[in-house]
Amino acid sequence: MAAPLQKCMLSLIGGEIMQNDDVVLKMSGITKAFQGIKALDKVELSINRGEIHALIGENGAGKSTLMNILIGLIHQDEGNIEFKKKKVHFKSPADALNNGISMVHQEITLVSEMNVAENIWMGRENRFRGPYGVDWKKCFQEKEDLLNKLEIHIDPREKIKNLTVASTQLVELARAVSYNSQIIIMDEPTSSLAEKEIKLLFSIVRNLSKKGCAVVFISHKIDEILSICERVTVLRDGKTISTEFCKDLGQDRLIKMIVGRDLGSMYTKSDNVKNKVVMEVRNFSSPGLFEDVSFKLKKGEILGFSGLMGAGRTEIMNAVFGLDKYASGELIVRGKPIKISNPWDAIDYGIGMVTEDRLRTGIVQTLTVLENATLASLGKVANKIGVFNRRDELKKFLNTSELMSVKYSSTGELIGNLSGGNQQKVLISRWLMRDINILILDEPTRGIDIGAKAEIYKLMDKLTEQGISIILISSELPEVLAMSDRILVVRNGRIVFECSRDEATQELLMSNAFGVSK
Repeated sequence: MAAPLQKCMLSLIGGEIMQNDDVVLKMSGITKAFQGIKALDKVELSINRGEIHALIGENGAGKSTLMNILIGLIHQDEGNIEFKKKKVHFKSPADALNNGISMVHQEITLVSEMNVAENIWMGRENRFRGPYGVDWKKCFQEKEDLLNKLEIHIDPREKIKNLTVASTQLVELARAVSYNSQIIIMDEPTSSLAEKEIKLLFSIVRNLSKKGCAVVFISHKIDEILSICERVTVLRDGKTISTEFCKDLGQDRLIKMIVGRDLGSMYTKSDNVKNKVVMEVRNFSSPGLFEDVSFKLKKGEILGFSGLMGAGRTEIMNAVFGLDKYASGELIVRGKPIKISNPWDAIDYGIGMVTEDRLRTGIVQTLTVLENATLASLGKVANKIGVFNRRDELKKFLNTSELMSVKYSSTGELIGNLSGGNQQKVLISRWLMRDINILILDEPTRGIDIGAKAEIYKLMDKLTEQGISIILISSELPEVLAMSDRILVVRNGRIVFECSRDEATQELLMSNAFGVSK
């Protein structure tokens, strides 16, 4: 086994277990301002060797800025960083990486046209260089050994573009581990993972911790933080609020620390369901994806779709919305059979969809807030010869953005500058401007903070009060249970179970998702 990989393996699965009572990282008085506005104000963060330490706060609290300073992507205006008892100032992420600090980003940073091994060893190919160039056989073998040790069962020869989002996240983790890092920063690591993959990730993280690798765990999932992390540091408005031991915290107290107020009930749900059926799907089938899918959606109803990642939930809705083709079946909207060949057909019939991947298939980062919101309504704000009525466009957006409580500096601000929660609100605004009657929400609160989640739930309830029907696809069981009027469970491309909100429990939904008798 080559020395670099052997060193990596020894740190992961063998060798002496390090003590976790000494500080490996200390960030003191970190201050950073952008255009005169402080993003960080004298922030303090201390991480122990081998500790799993949560960093939490609402979007815009300063978490990403702080971590970007740590890895050398941006530089602080004030403050000091000590790594392994020495003052450091990394010039770039590569500098931080070579010194033992790596980051697994929420947004995939892998090259889609390259295979797994090439991505993991990118920039380090020389260690496999032989007399006739790179020895790819050796590279693949060593990477396969590492993946097997991590119990990540992915072919190192497979191209990234052919992997699921969950698999690419695990490859990102394997790449971080391969650097023999002493600190690994994980940004929303479970946002795209199913329960089985989350268990695997947690097992890897705990194993890394036992061998002395510190993990900074950034997440909006309170239950995960309290279950896997030892301590948590809360940021709010660019300031350190507190660092506490997780064993001393409950969910309610931690949420209050994050948002600075008592949210009351996280979920807002009233009964707005009418007897009128607004959409019916009959015997929808697409070979290899889903089969014989039938369901009805009522006016003002939130119909929840539960199931494991890859069960076919998204594929079914992509076909309903016209993003993908279906082989057979019938779609009936407001009592009339219709044919949807593309998303524009769906939009014309009053159907809108917020996709699960906000960054890749939702927002257009190079466009403004206003332009993103009006993408689906261009025909409504232009005359017959294609000239836009900018006043009408702005009026429509301001009306919907006020309803949505979107926070932005100006309508001309690039949407990429907004928090994840506000980006999601703009995407929903896009469909309200189009006066849709049916809204499909695929993982609507993925990667957004606690306060923004509560606002999205209130908005969903408000929309159903207005008679809009919602299909909610979510991997978060508490969300499905709290917000759905009815719940359908999808397994292997089929609807295998249906129940009302009063009948539903986490155990009942999961047993049907796994196909286990209950």
